Amino acid sequence: MALKALMLRSKIDKKKKELEDLREKDADFATREAELETAIAEAETEEEQAAVQAEVEKFDAEKAAHESGKSDLETEIAGLETELAETEKEPNPAETTVSTGESRKGIKEMNSRKKFFGMSVQERDAFFAREDVKTFLERVKEAGLSSRAIKGADLTIPTVVLDLIRENVLNYSKLINRVRLRPVSGTARQNVMGAMPEAVWTEACAALNELTFGFSQVEVDGYKVGGVIYICKATLEDSIYNLAEEIINALGAAIGIALDRAILYGTGVKMPLGIVTRLAQDEQPSNYPTTARPWEDLAETNLITISDQTGMALFQAIAKATKAMKGKYSRGVKFWAMNESTYTDLVVEAMSINANGAIVSAQGGTMPVVGGDVVVLSDEIIKDGNIVAGYGDLYLLAERAGSEFARSDEYRFAEDQVAFKGTARYDGVPIIAEAFIAIGIGAAPATDSTFPGDSANDTTLTDLTVGSITLSPTFDPETLTYTGTVTGTSDAVTASASQAKAKVHLKFGGKNYPNGAALKWSTGANTVNVVVENGVSERTYTLTLTKGA
Repeated sequence: MALKALMLRSKIDKKKKELEDLREKDADFATREAELETAIAEAETEEEQAAVQAEVEKFDAEKAAHESGKSDLETEIAGLETELAETEKEPNPAETTVSTGESRKGIKEMNSRKKFFGMSVQERDAFFAREDVKTFLERVKEAGLSSRAIKGADLTIPTVVLDLIRENVLNYSKLINRVRLRPVSGTARQNVMGAMPEAVWTEACAALNELTFGFSQVEVDGYKVGGVIYICKATLEDSIYNLAEEIINALGAAIGIALDRAILYGTGVKMPLGIVTRLAQDEQPSNYPTTARPWEDLAETNLITISDQTGMALFQAIAKATKAMKGKYSRGVKFWAMNESTYTDLVVEAMSINANGAIVSAQGGTMPVVGGDVVVLSDEIIKDGNIVAGYGDLYLLAERAGSEFARSDEYRFAEDQVAFKGTARYDGVPIIAEAFIAIGIGAAPATDSTFPGDSANDTTLTDLTVGSITLSPTFDPETLTYTGTVTGTSDAVTASASQAKAKVHLKFGGKNYPNGAALKWSTGANTVNVVVENGVSERTYTLTLTKGA
């Protein structure tokens, strides 16, 4: 198994080198694109415009081939890495932990020849000998063991550590290998095939027919996903192997689970736009890009309810549902995402007794007849009776550089744990939404999922009062504007923030006042701004209070 793993790693390294060579050409394409934009603006005569048009078409074709080449390599690398992970699942006696022995001082020591994320001892030692890895781990320990926050403690995670975190994300994210993952930098535009004509058959020596390719663009940003993780102080004082393993496992788990939920149900606000969220849209969003493919209402056709069906009839209904799933621009690999309970129900519905009298099920990890791998997710991500299916390579998941690891001021004294925050940056969108369907068995499919609240940046209020007067409308945390009538000379304006760490102050008459201050009213309209700050977010509730003459 070790030789096979070595061969796979060699292949992966070569493919990554090819991919890196292609990515180095991204800057050249960006420069050419800028030059063409200038040429388009300067072209005046028909002859000049025709020449520029020819260059644009040539550029588009070359860039499309370039992006396709990168995509193919990314897919091939992902496949090889998956194969490598499967190969390394079998334990290698030569690399497992050996029994303890006596040291020179008579103290028993544990031999550290333990596999570290599939690495051999030599690979592991080389990994920890790297200067960037040593510096990173030493600064983590320094920040964690310090009794005070260290300025500049934010640490950019070394690329080799990021590679391990990314691989570990695969252990927790079941969908990241099913979608099109693209590493990008900054806000990026990805070319998407708009309409692909079919090549025309003709005589061997006849003139070729001209094919018109239409390209659309989808823009992706980089939203931060992450949170605070706790590392035992003893681990910080222990070996660097344990520290690195703790960091990689914690971040891989947190990011992987968050990605799966976002790919299916992301709101598109400060996170990726999920597959089901897009299918549920019944009107074109106001911010829909003009350069994207024409928007299409899929709420009626691709959100499907299957009621009162069991056994063969149920699977027939599922098969019929796939008619709405269009995979024209896909490589043809489908996935079916559901939770354990739904999968168990399908296994039961597919049960029968074979010729030998044994109980068998046609549901064995793939969807019978129509094909496609079954991806089992947790109940927290997808509800019972819900299935999300489609051609995963038609969902774009953009991964940005800039993952960071930093010490947090938070500390758990009872558990003797130090808090660290870890972040990564992703965005995503279904680039061809009609490639997906959402099925609800027994009820309409759910179109949203509850994401953990962003409490670190939550600026909502739970209550807002002005003395004893009645505000209109009735207070709601998401309603920002209110009116009311005051009769006295002054009233206390009091706001209760949802988060204890949020800061609240009042703005009135060009001055700032503390929360709960009694403000003096003038005849006519009095405008009070209640400002809530938390993390990097700020929200203002506006009160217009009228006093009669």
